[in-house]
Amino acid sequence: MKKILVIDDAEFILESTSTLLGFEGYEIMTAPDGLSGIELALQSQPDLILCDISMPGLDGYGVLERVRTHTSTRTLPFIFLTAYTDKANMRAGMEKGADDYLVKPFTREELLSAIEAQWKKSSIVEQHLQQKVEEVSKNISSALPHEFRTVLNQISGSAKFMLANAESIDGDDISEISNDIIQSAQRLLKITENYLIYARIEAITGNPAKRDFLRTFHTDEPYAVMIDIASNIAGKYDRSLDLSLESDLTDICIEMSTESFYKVVDELIDNAFKFSNEGTKVSINAELVDGFVKFTIIDKGRGMSTEQINSIGAYIQFERQIYEQQGVGLGLMISKKIVEIHSGTFFIESSNNEGTKVEFTIPGVSIGAPNS
Repeated sequence: MKKILVIDDAEFILESTSTLLGFEGYEIMTAPDGLSGIELALQSQPDLILCDISMPGLDGYGVLERVRTHTSTRTLPFIFLTAYTDKANMRAGMEKGADDYLVKPFTREELLSAIEAQWKKSSIVEQHLQQKVEEVSKNISSALPHEFRTVLNQISGSAKFMLANAESIDGDDISEISNDIIQSAQRLLKITENYLIYARIEAITGNPAKRDFLRTFHTDEPYAVMIDIASNIAGKYDRSLDLSLESDLTDICIEMSTESFYKVVDELIDNAFKFSNEGTKVSINAELVDGFVKFTIIDKGRGMSTEQINSIGAYIQFERQIYEQQGVGLGLMISKKIVEIHSGTFFIESSNNEGTKVEFTIPGVSIGAPNS
């Protein structure tokens, strides 16, 4: 049974609308003002919201704005109920993100038609999302054999060379080839881990309860953690002097486990060094902005085109024949998804041969700050 939340300060509207929709088989919840409506929406997770525009205190525009800021209610169909008949007010509501509006007084047919239109729209969106999921799954299924085969061939080739030259190979060659085998094995392990992580993320994405549970885990002093990760990666590429620390942010806690945060930062900073040249800076920064910690990673490397950035969501490996870096596309997509299921945002700004800036935000607070 679909749930509809009706928010209106007029009692007769609440009663008449509830009765009408109840007869149509809907579960109805009502709220007499904007604040209680938002609280009820977050608690009960309705399938659609009908909301009056003109209410004392928080008006309908304010309700809509707050509803759209919460991950769990951000995509809910939202229909304004209004006594305004001028196009300016109607247009204002639509521009703020409303899906439709009904002018009071409205008929039974008008109300049911508006609601039915939203169900059809939601169905189309769900079909589109399902197609995207199937597209990603197809791309991953196609890429997986290639990823494994490439790395396994490297391991096998190195081992065969050692076997064929066992009597003549010297200690330095053994050390070099052994190191190549170890690095290939580590790449294979990372590829495997990324596919397993992706599968877990897909299982969590459509489950609000699991997403909320993730936010019960925290990482204290995330920028210090980020510095440790960046320093290790810079050392791995023998580029410690290229690392630039742009912040001294302390006494901060974010709503993400240390394991998940490490994965995101490790992928992003590793890419920044991997795809930029020695002698160019890789900068990392963090700042607290409106209840979120914004992390920024900037490199001066080869960059990406708009098409390549958009391809991240569909897991399309780009320019593999040139750079031969397996798992890069999936690693970026995993980082993006981890951030988003923790109610954060993820943004990439890049241009070919001009470098890349990655910004992501995660809910966070100052340690010791009073609860609001």
